[in-house]
Amino acid sequence: MSKQDSFETDSDTGDLNEIEQLDKEHVFGTWSYQKEVQPTQVVDADGVRFTDADGNDFIDFSSQLMCSNLGHSAEKVEEAIAEQASKVGYVAPSYTTEVRAKLGQKLAEVTPGDLSKTFFSTSGTEAVEAAIKIARFYTGKQKIISRYRSYHGATYGSISVTGDPRRLESEPGIPGTIKAPDPYAYGSTLDPMESLEYIDEMLELEGNTVAAVLVEPIVGSNGILVPPDEYLPRLKEIAHDHGALLICDEVMAGFGRTGEWFGCDVFDVEPDIMTMAKGLTGAYQPLGATIVNSEIAEHFDENMFCHGHTYAGHPVAVAAGLATIETYQEENLIERANEIGKYLGAQIDKLAEKHPSVGETRGVGLFRGIELTKHSEKRVPFGEREDKINPGSTVVDEVSATAYESGTYVANMINTLIIAPPLTITKDEIDEAINAIDVGLDVSDNAMKQ
Repeated sequence: MSKQDSFETDSDTGDLNEIEQLDKEHVFGTWSYQKEVQPTQVVDADGVRFTDADGNDFIDFSSQLMCSNLGHSAEKVEEAIAEQASKVGYVAPSYTTEVRAKLGQKLAEVTPGDLSKTFFSTSGTEAVEAAIKIARFYTGKQKIISRYRSYHGATYGSISVTGDPRRLESEPGIPGTIKAPDPYAYGSTLDPMESLEYIDEMLELEGNTVAAVLVEPIVGSNGILVPPDEYLPRLKEIAHDHGALLICDEVMAGFGRTGEWFGCDVFDVEPDIMTMAKGLTGAYQPLGATIVNSEIAEHFDENMFCHGHTYAGHPVAVAAGLATIETYQEENLIERANEIGKYLGAQIDKLAEKHPSVGETRGVGLFRGIELTKHSEKRVPFGEREDKINPGSTVVDEVSATAYESGTYVANMINTLIIAPPLTITKDEIDEAINAIDVGLDVSDNAMKQ
C-alpha cells in the first residue's frame, strides 16, 4: 500500500467525485502528504469484494488494512450490532453488560494457556498502550524492548515502541523504549537466531530494568516476517531469565489469519500479555483488547489498575466481538484458513517462479508476503524504509496499482506486497486475485531491466 493508502499520487482533484472532494478538503488522509491524498469512495461491499462509486468491483485481497477477516457479509455480526444498539447502546465501564462478560470469558477460552483477564479498548494502539502500562505496573520496571521492523500503533507509547520509520516524526517518544534486531534473514546482517543472542545481551547489559519484550510473533506491515520455529519459545525463555515479560502483539496476526487462532499458537508459545484488535470484530466495530495471565491479573487485586477509557467495553463493540468469535467457531474458519492458506501459498510460489522480480515469499495461512527485488542475486529492494515517509510513489506502489486496475486490491508496505484476504475466500477468488497480481508483477519485472 502506498503511503497515502491510495493508488493515486496526482494532486489534481479533477477526477474526484463530490464526496471524494469533500473528504479530501475536510478529512485528513492518514500517514500521508495531504496534496497526494486521492480518496476513493466505496459504496458497497459483499463477501470478499467491494465496489467504488463508479461501479468497479475489487477483490479485497488484503482485507482492507488486514482486518476484515470475515469479509463484508458477516450477517451474525451485523445482527448482533443492531440488536445491542437497540437494547443498550452505551454504559459507563463501571457497569457491565451480558456481551462484555461473555466476550471476556470467550477470550479466555480461545487464547493460549493461562491468559484469563481482559481490558477492552477501541483499537490496537490502545491495546498496546495498556500492555505497556500493565507490564510497568506489574514489574515495577520501565524499559520496553521492541524491534526495528515492527508496527505497534500511532499513539505516543505505541509509536515509541514501533520500529518502522513512521515513528521518526514523533520522536522523542516516551522514555525507556529500546529497539532490537529482527528475525529477518533476507534483509539483515544477523541470522534470525543470532538476533536472539543480541536481545539476550541487551537484557544483560540493561541490568534488571526491562519490564517486557514486545514483539509481533509474525511481523505484519513491516514485511510478513516469519521467524524460525524455535525463535519465539527461546525469546520467552530469554525474557523470563532476565525478569522481563513477553508481550505478543496479535493485532494483525490474530483470529485465524495464520491458520491458528493466534500467531503465537503457530509456535506453541503462551505470552504473559497479548494484545488484539482488527480480527477481533472482523473490523465491524472498533475494538481492542489486552489480555493477561492469572498471575498478573491477581497482582491488581491489591494494586490499583491505574488505567481506563470512557469506551472501555463499549456494549455495541463487544457484541460485535462476541458474534465474530462465534462465527469463527461455528463456520470452522480457523481450520479453513489453514487449509486454503496452503493453496494460497502454492499459488504465490508459482508467481515467484514466473517473475524474476520476486525476491522472496513468506508467510503462513492467509498471511503472506511477496518481497520484490531489482536484482535476483543481490536482492536489491525497489522500496526502501525511508520511502514510507517520503513523498511520491515507488515501483512497488505501481505493482499494486496495476493489480488494482485488474480488479484486485493488494496492500504494500515498503518493499512487500501484503496478501491477507478474508478467511472466507474461495480458491476461485484466490485464482482471480493471483492473476491480477501476475499482471502487476510484469511492472516490476520490466523495471529490473532499466
